[in-house]
Amino acid sequence: MKPALSYKVIKTFNHARASVLTLPHGDVRTPVYMPVGTKGAMKGLLPKNMKEDIDCEIMLANTYHLFLKPGENILDREGGLHTFADWSGNYLTDSGGFQIVSLSELNEVTEE
Repeated sequence: MKPALSYKVIKTFNHARASVLTLPHGDVRTPVYMPVGTKGAMKGLLPKNMKEDIDCEIMLANTYHLFLKPGENILDREGGLHTFADWSGNYLTDSGGFQIVSLSELNEVTEE
């Protein structure tokens, strides 16, 4: 069975390294510029442009913002974030923990 993640160092120079991170949706060459698509997509660029024009291999999305909008039910109905956003590349999603505090006026946190 192939692992879901692998990492291979290609070249080193002092403390720097060039590597390839292999993920389920393709390879990510590092170091990497990772655009922030908070809600799963970049504003002003189509997914096709992300791949073909700027060679984007991975995008950052925010779990908390996705939870608020479009929401879990819509993402499930559409078949997940990749299908919803028409993005075949990799996503790195953060937990959204900071936003729970910084956007606290939008939610209520209880012991439950």
